[in-house]
Amino acid sequence: MTRLLASVATLDELAVAARGGADILDLKDPKAGALGAWPLDGIAHAVAAARLWPVRPPLSATVGDLPMDPAAVTERVADTWACGVDYVKIGLSPDGDPAGCVAALAPQARRGARIVAVLFADQWDDANRLLPGVARAGFAGAMLDTAGKGAGGLLRHKTPDELARFVEQARRLGLLTGLAGSLRLEDIPALLPLAPDYLGFRTALCAGADRGGALDPTALAAIRDAIAFDIDPSPVSGEGACEAGSRAGWKPALTRQADLRSAESG
Repeated sequence: MTRLLASVATLDELAVAARGGADILDLKDPKAGALGAWPLDGIAHAVAAARLWPVRPPLSATVGDLPMDPAAVTERVADTWACGVDYVKIGLSPDGDPAGCVAALAPQARRGARIVAVLFADQWDDANRLLPGVARAGFAGAMLDTAGKGAGGLLRHKTPDELARFVEQARRLGLLTGLAGSLRLEDIPALLPLAPDYLGFRTALCAGADRGGALDPTALAAIRDAIAFDIDPSPVSGEGACEAGSRAGWKPALTRQADLRSAESG
């Protein structure tokens, strides 16, 4: 079942996306880069606000467009996870030491941090080769996105067959799978048959398709209806929604990870 991830830039947009039926609320500042980060205090405020809702989806947060320096990456991921989000998204670019960053994050993953690797389709010729290391490090998921938002969307950089191989390999490794990158409403029919766990949107959710503009409830409704996701049978409510929400909403991926790790340890 493919679900909708909506990237939001403000607390007001967070509420709009939740009311509009988004399955994951992704805290991201589109004016600060492909994975522009909210300030840490803003992330904490968003988590606190969402915990007051009777029902809410999981929250994810990006850590910014960081250099591939293991020390810088591990510090920012730890600080972001400490804010109480359900998932932390870290972009992996070819420059620097992406493999070292992945390995350095393994201790945090073992302690329970749910980390999602974001691989840029317009930077990596073969992002799939990173997936085994991401899985070994205990990451929760992997997604394909685009770094250059003015250079065309995901389907300009990868064919449906290439995307299918990415999703299939990530799923075999027990990873949550996502596809994003300037996706449009008309891209959805080509992507749904690939069955990623989620499709991520920002530009197509905004008025005038301006990713730096405000979230448009009408555009959000159109994307939501096109994905035609099923409502989770175990909605999250009350205190502790942050952890419970991710477990209810993404149980299949987490179960795959546990099974694979049991097999490896055996």
